[in-house]
Amino acid sequence: MKTIKYSRFGLLAAVATMLSLPVSATTSEQDAFFDSIAAHCGKAFEGSVTAGNSADSAFRGKSLIMHVRECSDSELKVPFHVGNDHSRTWVITKTKYGLHLAHDHRHQDGTEDKVTMYGGMTSDMGSETEQSFPVDAYSINNFRENGLDVSITNVWHMYIKPTEFTYRLTREERDFRVDFDLTKPVALPPTPWGHE
Repeated sequence: MKTIKYSRFGLLAAVATMLSLPVSATTSEQDAFFDSIAAHCGKAFEGSVTAGNSADSAFRGKSLIMHVRECSDSELKVPFHVGNDHSRTWVITKTKYGLHLAHDHRHQDGTEDKVTMYGGMTSDMGSETEQSFPVDAYSINNFRENGLDVSITNVWHMYIKPTEFTYRLTREERDFRVDFDLTKPVALPPTPWGHE
């Protein structure tokens, strides 16, 4: 095996070049997933609960609307409206560790709920159509502080296909899922609470 020798200046130049290279923030699969959602920016879609149990009764019989409302190269904000409840916004962010999902929860006056910005980071590359977000340490602490120990094993999943977007939450004895029809845009919902 050939040994490459650097002068002191050459070694410093090589290190400086490596340090100046951009850090790969997200995989190509994650980028494609992100871009597939962003392609619907400005549109809203209606969904329905396709899996759940008694813990999800608040979602049944109500209009469920997702709105791909704010889009940049690194962040998507997707409010999830449940009837007249405009408190929830999914925030999907590109980071140097992968994609991060947060749930921005607000009160009607715009103030943050005590349980907010919880979620998780992708633990693998996922695929162009599926990404999973296991609960992170911040969220586990927030849940415990607020008596929600049942949520400390949450995993959130998002799936996107040409005709359908799915939001799913799984943990032991819980599998909640809402499927949204991407073929039929609907009227835009009100501004989510706490957003301009």
